[in-house]
Amino acid sequence: MLVHESNKSHILISTDIEAEYEKFVNELKPNRVVGFIEDDFKIEHAKAVIAEAYISESQTKYIIMGSNSFTSLAQNSLLKVLEEPPKNIEFIIISSIKSNLLPTVRSRLPILKGKKTYMKKDIELNLSQIDYKEVFEFLKANARIKKSEAKTLIEALYNRATVVDMLILSNTQLENFDKAYRLLELNSRPQSILAMLLMGFIGDKNAN
Repeated sequence: MLVHESNKSHILISTDIEAEYEKFVNELKPNRVVGFIEDDFKIEHAKAVIAEAYISESQTKYIIMGSNSFTSLAQNSLLKVLEEPPKNIEFIIISSIKSNLLPTVRSRLPILKGKKTYMKKDIELNLSQIDYKEVFEFLKANARIKKSEAKTLIEALYNRATVVDMLILSNTQLENFDKAYRLLELNSRPQSILAMLLMGFIGDKNAN
């Protein structure tokens, strides 16, 4: 049960960040809960978290950080306080997908799974039979997605390929998924990244 494990610092993977935060506020009473729920978690938010962490507490205080997008700079600035938290401080990070978080952050806290939903359109896209027309329509439908939405969609595409379509991904396709997350961090256009991923499935199909 999450109620027991939520007493200690951890990472929660959930697409319903606001609901999970409200749940923690209720479950952790009467302890003090301080939330930093942001659309894009940046260095200024990380500094506010660190400042809050060093405010002395006589009882356990929970600091909750929730976002669909955490900048690398913000995460790196949190590493020391996550590894050596002040007395009576517990941290909870809520992220829609695990890949939002740096390996150095993930290695410091246990990871739990919460509520997770996927967009309907990823279910309708069969990557084992995809053609150029479907790629074009998919890219057109996702022409204006944000960086955080693109991360969720990339993970949904990976799950579609490996779980639903039961494809064994080639080394190139696996490298494309890994490259996709790195390119997003460098602020490449989400549509271009999605095109790279999907064209990799067409190329693989034609090679066979």
